[in-house]
Amino acid sequence: MHATSPGPGLSPAIELAGVTKQFTTDGGLPYTALKDLDVRVAPGEFCAVVGPTGCGKSTTLTLVSGLERPSAGSVAVHGEPVTGITPGVGFMFQADAILPWKTVLDNVSAGPRFRGVAKRTALTDARDWIRRVGLAGFEDRYPHQLSGGMRKRVALAQNLINEPRILLMDEPFSALDVQTRAKMSDELLSLWDLTRPAVVFVTHDLEEAIALADTVVVLTAGPAATVKARFPIDLPRPRVVQEIRFERQFVDLYQQIWEALRAEVDLAYTQTTQLREQEAS
Repeated sequence: MHATSPGPGLSPAIELAGVTKQFTTDGGLPYTALKDLDVRVAPGEFCAVVGPTGCGKSTTLTLVSGLERPSAGSVAVHGEPVTGITPGVGFMFQADAILPWKTVLDNVSAGPRFRGVAKRTALTDARDWIRRVGLAGFEDRYPHQLSGGMRKRVALAQNLINEPRILLMDEPFSALDVQTRAKMSDELLSLWDLTRPAVVFVTHDLEEAIALADTVVVLTAGPAATVKARFPIDLPRPRVVQEIRFERQFVDLYQQIWEALRAEVDLAYTQTTQLREQEAS
């Protein structure tokens, strides 16, 4: 069984066309984070975005979610222009976004209850998702009583209980140890397969990107970052993250994508070093 690529005739779940994003620095000068960015993600597609530090990966997610607006160009979700907070979009951050004063059950049921779902139904659905992420028996625990991996499971359940059509993930597993990170990646793929939302997964880890995604998008170094290359990942699904890395096709893909990424990482490092030298002089 090969990875399923979304058909070319499908309209994009996410489309960023000619997007430029500028910010004003503390000194009052404009800074261009993204320039002429074109990204399209089909319904059900798992897209990983990689690039050097400061290339605008996280900014891309905030544009899709509606937390930021583009300075130029357009952002659309399922064909509708993004003009505010985008409905039907889940956002999983690098830092835990679960509420420390609420139990696991209350955290997971909060989304449906906020949307007007009856309390009994929300709690029933929350228990089901807590079971799916492997936390049955921990419903009454508070976040400080959970390990880092368990908190990430709560965050996954928080997002997926709302059945998002789009899931945005900003380095969600970067703070975890290697073994827990691999386990969470496997669980993410299993849970994603249940409802197949379109996913944009930002990561610095190229192996993680290839192991998870249908497509890997490489961004250039900032400022004025844009898409350098897009690589289809035609690896079999279902995948076991720790095992797929040993496949010859995986190694070949890694070499191809790293060739595109390496120059951008080197450039970003050089720019950072020069900036530090200027600040020190």
